[in-house]
Amino acid sequence: MTGPTAHPTDPETYAPLHADATALLEGWQPTSPNGALARDRTLRLLGAGPIAMSRQHRPGHLTASALVLDSTGSRVLLCLHVKLGWWVQLGGHCEPTDQALVGAALREATEESGIAGLRIDPVPIDVDVHPVRCQGGSLHHDVRFAVLAPPEAVEQVSDEAEELGWFTPDQLPEPLAGGTVQLVAPALAALRRSPLRLAP
Repeated sequence: MTGPTAHPTDPETYAPLHADATALLEGWQPTSPNGALARDRTLRLLGAGPIAMSRQHRPGHLTASALVLDSTGSRVLLCLHVKLGWWVQLGGHCEPTDQALVGAALREATEESGIAGLRIDPVPIDVDVHPVRCQGGSLHHDVRFAVLAPPEAVEQVSDEAEELGWFTPDQLPEPLAGGTVQLVAPALAALRRSPLRLAP
């Protein structure tokens, strides 16, 4: 959620990202019934065109987030969000410079963790739609990815967080955002499926 904050008035700025998101979600096999419903809602939102990628779009907009796993896959990195007061996965709004959702998720994870050399699985692990306070009230259509930290990674707290912490899946912190716990199982499955690689 840190980084560039430009808000162009021309929605076509987001055209490459919109095309990537549409193709990605059309080809995605959902990991849960709720994920399937959220994917379908998100594809309908994308029917509005590239503006659906911008936080200026009051009916809703896409965001990208990441559940960061340590190098052994035994712990997850969560952020105690400054504004929300909940522990959440890392992530946030897409920016005009983003060309792909997987790249947006990797950028957010890197900015918010301070960890270099993160590797990301380009296949989403979840899609979630939830209300937010953006633009006086909107919806985040959040596309979520699994990310692997390098050995001996040391996190650095950003302006978005009160605290960062590593937690085992059976000892997650409270208060925890409702959609975060559902990411653990598909993230671990992604790690087992294939070694996570650097996104293009």
